[in-house]
Amino acid sequence: MATVAASLRSKLRSAATAAAAAGFLVLAAPPGAVALAGPFSALAGTWSGAGTITMSSGARERIRCRATYNVGNAGSNVNLTLRCASDSYNFELQSNVADSGGAVSGTWAELTRRVGGSLEGRARGNSIQVRVSGTLSAMLAVNTNANKQSISIDAPGSEMAAVSISLSRAK
Repeated sequence: MATVAASLRSKLRSAATAAAAAGFLVLAAPPGAVALAGPFSALAGTWSGAGTITMSSGARERIRCRATYNVGNAGSNVNLTLRCASDSYNFELQSNVADSGGAVSGTWAELTRRVGGSLEGRARGNSIQVRVSGTLSAMLAVNTNANKQSISIDAPGSEMAAVSISLSRAK
């Protein structure tokens, strides 16, 4: 009987140790990491950096950018604000996007020029690719790896023909 009791105490201690370790891991995780599991989870927060804008005339300028992603619904929804400025050009893009099994859709608006429309595409792993339609047509790609992100926008036929941006998560 003593060996059964000792074995039971040993198993209870092991279970308690495992539960404590699991609790520590949950507490040590970044805020929101447990709840955010959808394709937009890695985007949450504020990002900043620089890039290049190519105008329809072929002129190229350096731009500075800041992006804010408000992620909700366990990482399945995101509201984006992307503000970029160069010496002679600026834009502010806002979008609301939802994921449904890897298919993403939503709306966008470029506030400085008062244009907008819809978007649809795919989210796979650390990559989101969408086709933008409405007042103008464009392709937009967002790739995120840890605290680094690249955004590319190709909008042939518009004033802003292409944008390439490298961002880092703000601390």
